[in-house]
Amino acid sequence: MKKKILLTGNLGYIGSVLNEILLKDYYVIGIDSGLYEDDYFYDCPKPNVQIKKDIRDLTESDLDEINYVVHLASLSNDPLGEFDKNLTEEINFKASKNLIDLSSKKKIERFIYVSSQSMYGISDETTELREDESEKKPVTQYAKTKWEVEKYLFSIKNENFITAALRPSTVFGVSPRLRCDIVFNNFLACAYTTNKIEIKSDGSPWRPVVHIKDVCSSILACLVAPKEIVDKKAFNVGIENGNYQVRDIARAVEKKIPECEVIFTGEHLVDPRSYKVSFDRILNELGKYYKPEWNLDKGADEMIEFFKRVNFTEKDFRGKKTNRIISLKEQINKSLDEKLKII
Repeated sequence: MKKKILLTGNLGYIGSVLNEILLKDYYVIGIDSGLYEDDYFYDCPKPNVQIKKDIRDLTESDLDEINYVVHLASLSNDPLGEFDKNLTEEINFKASKNLIDLSSKKKIERFIYVSSQSMYGISDETTELREDESEKKPVTQYAKTKWEVEKYLFSIKNENFITAALRPSTVFGVSPRLRCDIVFNNFLACAYTTNKIEIKSDGSPWRPVVHIKDVCSSILACLVAPKEIVDKKAFNVGIENGNYQVRDIARAVEKKIPECEVIFTGEHLVDPRSYKVSFDRILNELGKYYKPEWNLDKGADEMIEFFKRVNFTEKDFRGKKTNRIISLKEQINKSLDEKLKII
């Protein structure tokens, strides 16, 4: 009999891809509020059970007969986190804390939390940041809540409750619920639809990036690796030599769409989110289980093929379908109340 996984946020950008992968080996129960349920480009497999529910409303019964929890659901980036800081605290921290408590109480075997590298904040770019040794300097509310959840998760005293946190680099790649508010996807979509790449900084900030399927691979690794490798550990998720300056990411796009023009808009002359990250822990300690397969070149080819297949347009690139903050603002007072609860 397949192990049962509760996957929160299964209708999101990463969740839609992860759900399909998990279905091969697990019985998947998806929980999602459905905020971005209609923002999709193609149908994807449904979980074995779909529950439409806000993670703030989870109760003990939602975890009946569950073996593993993979927790993705959150207000998922810095702009969303700054939209209403109190709501970010409520959704990203308090709801996560409640889910952790319920999971420990219900004897969940493994709890995999998808965190963020944004907790490192402003850092010395000459040093690659490591999971435990490097100081955490979260700048945004989103980053602060991610760090607070990690600390709480690892504070739980329960020897039978295996916990791990994954800190993905900035994610890129194709998903049924594509996002274009993340750097590589943004550059490639902009170049494809407008023949321009719009860079809001001077191009110098460092960004580690990782493909969405490699993020899924890291989650799968934490589900199967021995307890002594993963328990109460955080892992930076990326690939070897996976740190890039923003201008290097733009050059990778230029190689695929050479006719595009690079434009520096000057909106953010100073970008505090600049950091280089070490992936030694995940590549070495988890290396038997985590085997990344994607780079910018391969990911760009995949995305260009996707754009052609779905007839991707500039309206798609700039609109609510691929930009979470735009989608959220359009839904407020129509289908959402001020607490982001579905009316």
